[in-house]
Amino acid sequence: MDAQQYLTEIKSRLIASPVVETFSIVDERDLDDRGYFRTRVTLTNADFLEVAEYFVIINDQPQPERYRYQWMDSTQKILRKRWDNVPHFPNLPNFPHHVHIDAEDNVQPSRPRSTTEFLAFLETEIFPEH
Repeated sequence: MDAQQYLTEIKSRLIASPVVETFSIVDERDLDDRGYFRTRVTLTNADFLEVAEYFVIINDQPQPERYRYQWMDSTQKILRKRWDNVPHFPNLPNFPHHVHIDAEDNVQPSRPRSTTEFLAFLETEIFPEH
């Protein structure tokens, strides 16, 4: 897999996802063995999601280098959760991967996820019965 194939996979996943109502691509960069994707999403429950991932392709697989997945309410004022790997919580297990839950200062350890993995995870968060 190269960067273009992964970018195509992300867009296909957004189109097919049962939790995505609409999305608009803010930025997309294909640099062959690495790339960047940023999009704004309206979810089917009217919540807002912003996705940003800088990735590298290693052994034909995308690996997230820097990412931010920010899930907010429909007004975009209330944080539901934000997953990122900005290195500002060095004492957390699995540093730098973490999630902010309901507030900037409520932080828990997390794990890295590609955008496609994150979308699959989000589907289970919104539709746990599926």
